[in-house]
Amino acid sequence: MLEIRPFTAADAEAALDARAELDADDFDFLLGYSARRGFDSYLEQLAAHEEGLGLPPGWVRSALWGAFSEGTLVGRTCIRFELNENLLAVGGHIGYAVRPGHRRRGHATRILRLSLAQLAQHNIESALVTCRDDNTGSARTIEANGGELENVIEASDGPTRRYWVPTRATPRG
Repeated sequence: MLEIRPFTAADAEAALDARAELDADDFDFLLGYSARRGFDSYLEQLAAHEEGLGLPPGWVRSALWGAFSEGTLVGRTCIRFELNENLLAVGGHIGYAVRPGHRRRGHATRILRLSLAQLAQHNIESALVTCRDDNTGSARTIEANGGELENVIEASDGPTRRYWVPTRATPRG
């Protein structure tokens, strides 16, 4: 059983390990984390961001939660409750990741499904979810959750697929 939930102090070691693992993929697993400030301070920052407080310039109210399968941190999700110009173009409502050792097990599909349900609870009916054009695994994940491709745009890191996904839809497959 997979669940998404806010990180706690007990998750620090696993979260920092995941951060190190995904650095190799050039992916920021713990958005806004500073080793200088520490994990407890980071948890306070995440809680404030969920309330829309203390947001850095260009950020929106969001929840960055861990994805856990049987108590093991397998990935994370960042659920954005609104979109700014940049997020509307390339970032979308949801950014998710699965740790390399836990890929190809259906975790991404479930993380996205649970993230969409969180947006539905905030009365967001359709979520923008994006992925690089060459990320076929992520494209399949989005499509499995009912995503309809709107277009492919040129982003700073290459072509990006933009999907709209109903938050209350019955997933395919």
